Amino acid sequence: MTQADTLVTQIEELSTKLDQARSMIRQIFIGQDRVVDLVLTTLLCGGHGILVGLPGLGKTRLVEALSTVMGLHGNRVQFTPDLMPADILGSEVLETAADGSRSFRFIQGPVFCQLLMADEINRASPRTQSALLQAMQEKSVTVAGQNRPLGTPFHVLATQNPIEQEGTYPLPEAQLDRFLLEIQVPYPDRATERNILLATTGTEEAVLSAVFDPGQLLAAQTLIRRMPVGDAVMELILDLVRAFRPDDSSAPAVVAENMRWGPGPRAAQALMLAVRAQALLRGAFSPSAADVADLASAVLNHRMALGFGARARGVTQLELIADVTEAVVQQKAVA
Repeated sequence: MTQADTLVTQIEELSTKLDQARSMIRQIFIGQDRVVDLVLTTLLCGGHGILVGLPGLGKTRLVEALSTVMGLHGNRVQFTPDLMPADILGSEVLETAADGSRSFRFIQGPVFCQLLMADEINRASPRTQSALLQAMQEKSVTVAGQNRPLGTPFHVLATQNPIEQEGTYPLPEAQLDRFLLEIQVPYPDRATERNILLATTGTEEAVLSAVFDPGQLLAAQTLIRRMPVGDAVMELILDLVRAFRPDDSSAPAVVAENMRWGPGPRAAQALMLAVRAQALLRGAFSPSAADVADLASAVLNHRMALGFGARARGVTQLELIADVTEAVVQQKAVA
């Protein structure tokens, strides 16, 4: 069997396993198939995700189900205004032994896990939010001058309430950039909400079991990076990311007029990985231009900002991303 044949076989096996995981999660998180796919994409890429939506839409329930199905040791932190960095990272305590000697012992915080749920992350102060920066980027933390590795794999799935709500702090740009995807969680439609009522208010609920384990997830993350990406798709990713930088010569006039700043190279890296995972979830062996267009808003929305004038004129960032993405994809197809 050639190396290419082996890769195809591995992709097919992983795709089958992912279908099982998706089906199981959808028994708990009903009717929001795109949200489930985007969260799985985040884990397959080895990244972190931020779920944005109003309270009560099942974001916490989704992360708990994901932890069970993917076989990951998970912890949950409820972010509040009085939460301190040590409440997340851990701290050293002074202990006295039986012989009277004293020494410091490090007590691990909830960040020492494989899947950390940061619930309502934007309700904590910026100081506490920034405690996750090193953990998300380097998958280790420095406490009392000592570097301490986290779980393997390590993922953060944060939930965020809309910034318009009371008692929220905007996340710093540097931290937002470390989230692979921003996942919008909308209200369910009427049929979905009816199914939710039937599934959650009876005497029995769906029982979840592990489909993956940490080793299998790490192997899947490695396999994702081996998936081929055509030159046309790669060039489209570069064109799209650069099109949203207002000072770039390739940026369309609507971007130059409305954007204050655009996405950096980490956006292109995220899109390059995410389109591979998206292709795998739909049973393909390599990503297409449609995958790039489909994931553009999830990758770009939290990595750019509208100017003050654009916001005053009522320009919305998601609509701008959709319009420019469509124009870039069409231009690339014609070329």
